[in-house]
Amino acid sequence: MKVKITRNAAKQLNAVLEQEEDKELKLRAYITHAHGDHAHYGLALDKPTEEDVVISTDKEIDVIVKKDEPLLDGIVIDYLYTPQEGYVITNPSKGNHGDH
Repeated sequence: MKVKITRNAAKQLNAVLEQEEDKELKLRAYITHAHGDHAHYGLALDKPTEEDVVISTDKEIDVIVKKDEPLLDGIVIDYLYTPQEGYVITNPSKGNHGDH
């Protein structure tokens, strides 16, 4: 499984992770709901379980995802400043290029 974090997202995520007191927490990417061939995603701080896999990224941020969930394989976590500031998660490998 692959997860990519952009430079903007890594900057924001590192700030959040540095402030967190529980250093065992990692970033979790999850599906809030799926329909058809695409999904809507969310982010949280969490600890991995037996149902998860931890992906190391090139930005030195580990991301927890649920094992065997094809819509999480290949996600890109970005942080945009316009038109609305916030995280945007897409999965170009699954044809999901929109704001999900």
